[in-house]
Amino acid sequence: MQRLLLIVAALVLALAARADPTPSLWDPALHLDTPDLTGLKAIRFLTADDYPPLDFALPDGSLAGFNVEIARAICEQLHMPCTIQARRWDTLIDALETGKGDAMIASMRATPLLREKLAFTHPYYLTPARFAARKDFPAGEIDAKALDGKTVGVVKDSAHARFLAKFFPKAKLKPYADFAALDHALKAKEIDLAFADGLTLAVWLDGEEAGGCCAFRGGPFLESRYFGEGVRIAVRKDDAALRRALDYGLAQVWASGKYTELFRKYFPLSFY
Repeated sequence: MQRLLLIVAALVLALAARADPTPSLWDPALHLDTPDLTGLKAIRFLTADDYPPLDFALPDGSLAGFNVEIARAICEQLHMPCTIQARRWDTLIDALETGKGDAMIASMRATPLLREKLAFTHPYYLTPARFAARKDFPAGEIDAKALDGKTVGVVKDSAHARFLAKFFPKAKLKPYADFAALDHALKAKEIDLAFADGLTLAVWLDGEEAGGCCAFRGGPFLESRYFGEGVRIAVRKDDAALRRALDYGLAQVWASGKYTELFRKYFPLSFY
C-alpha cells in the first residue's frame, strides 16, 4: 500500500511540478490515527552536519538545515521534546542500532540492504533526476528525440548514466569522475546538457559557482528502480510505535503548511 501511495504521489508530482514547486507527498484524504505516545518521553534524532542545505553546523556550533528543521517541526506537532545530535556520516547506522539515538534523519535512502536492518517512515522528499543546460538551450520537455545527437554529461557509473543509456540511446553520453567535474563541463560548454541528481543540481544552479550560466530543462524523472523511493527517517526495527508517530508528525507538518515553508526556505530553486 505504501509503495502504491508513493507511485501515485510521484505521478501527481511530475504532473503538478510546473504549478507548484513544492512536492506533495501526503494524500490529504489519508487519515492517520493519533499515535499513542505512552512511555515516549523524548525523541533523540541523529543526523550529520556536512551536507548543506540538508544538515550543517552554524558558526556557533548549532545545527541547521532542512533535515534538522523537519525533525524539530515533527516534535512540535507531537508536543514532544527532542534532541538532535550530529555524528559522522559513516557512524550513523551503528549509533542508531546501538541505541545512541532513536531516529535518524540524515538524507539516507531506504535501500533494500538497509531495510533488512532498519524500519523507515513515509518519504519526506524524493530525489528526482533532472537535466540542466546553459540558458541558450531551448526550453520545453525533453524526450529521446530532443536528445538525438546531443552530448549529455553524467557522473561515471551512476544510476543517471544507466538510466540515460537505457531510455535515451541516441544521446552521446560523456562520463565525468564526479559532480564537480560535470558542472564545470556544463559551464565550460564541453557538453550540451548535464543529467544528474536534481537536488545537487538545484543547489549548484542557484549558487555563485554556476554564475547564472545554466537552468533546468525538462521535468523531473522519478523512476524508483534507478533513483530510489525517496528519503525517509530511519528507526530500529522494533520501534514500530515511534515509526507510526513520526509518520503522523510528518503528515501534520505538511498539513500545517510548515513543510512548504521549510522547503522554500532551503530550496529556493526547486529540484522538482
